[in-house]
Amino acid sequence: MLGGFYRPFCLDSILLHYQNKGGNKTIKDLRINNEIRAREVRLVGDDGEQHGVVSLREALSMAQERHLDLVEVSPTARPPVCRLMDYGKYKYEQAKKERESRKKQKVVSIKELKIRPNIEDHDFDVKVKSAHRFLSDGDKVKCTMMFRGREIVHAGLGQETLSKLADLVKDVGIIERAPRVEGRSMIMILAPKKGV
Repeated sequence: MLGGFYRPFCLDSILLHYQNKGGNKTIKDLRINNEIRAREVRLVGDDGEQHGVVSLREALSMAQERHLDLVEVSPTARPPVCRLMDYGKYKYEQAKKERESRKKQKVVSIKELKIRPNIEDHDFDVKVKSAHRFLSDGDKVKCTMMFRGREIVHAGLGQETLSKLADLVKDVGIIERAPRVEGRSMIMILAPKKGV
């Protein structure tokens, strides 16, 4: 006993913690068949039929008769809820669903445009076209106004330039974060419009 405080040691909770830390959250590993420790379980059949509270031995024999696995789906309930199912098929379907959901996800990246307060008109037009293209592709745009030396005194000019840029791309993007001074630069973030 260290420090006068005693906590019961539970290996399962530590293993579950490290599995979740490692990023293995995709398919929750459930206890199956002989890994289940409870004496009695609330049994649900493979067709969803409730069999009530039965002994673990009886539930395992029912699973063996039907050539299925006994899977503990709710370990925190009293008694734990177990279900008869083909565990391999279940894991395969869960992995398939997760792959499908990952395919549908759109990864939004942030593109950065660096601008100076005394930018020429043609250079500014090129930056506007780039911002328009990035927003049309569904990416966010981080507009960074860089100040050198004493230019930071005239931060209003930089803010006007960033506001002008946001106004020129308002058909495809909205201001997610208004221009704000951070150190020797001013940053504004534009996000693509939802319906574009």
